[in-house]
Amino acid sequence: MNVCQMLKHCDLVLQVALKNLELPRINLLFGTIGVFTKIEMYVFNNGIPRNMPTFQKLIVNFECDFDESKTNLLKTLEEFREACENGNLPDHHRLFGNMTEKDWTFLEYKHLDHHLKQFNV
Repeated sequence: MNVCQMLKHCDLVLQVALKNLELPRINLLFGTIGVFTKIEMYVFNNGIPRNMPTFQKLIVNFECDFDESKTNLLKTLEEFREACENGNLPDHHRLFGNMTEKDWTFLEYKHLDHHLKQFNV
């Protein structure tokens, strides 16, 4: 993944929180692992585990335009902020289970921080 693809990937992840992208159902084992991962990130205030599997819909393995990806991500971040203010976030995530606004903002921050640090941007 290059920087442009990372920006697009982060945009897609935020689209899940905005209810614009639906992730497929997963089996109970992965769901349980996801819930414990969410708890672990809170307890230890650590980031996204390295090499954590990604939903196929969120994998960006195609070429994209950097400026367009950057602009779209910034626009989506603003939409996410507005959704938080309006209490319009889903109460469930396929991997992380039941979600509050605090969960969404914490996990989205950790995800963005993980990838921005990964690419030193």
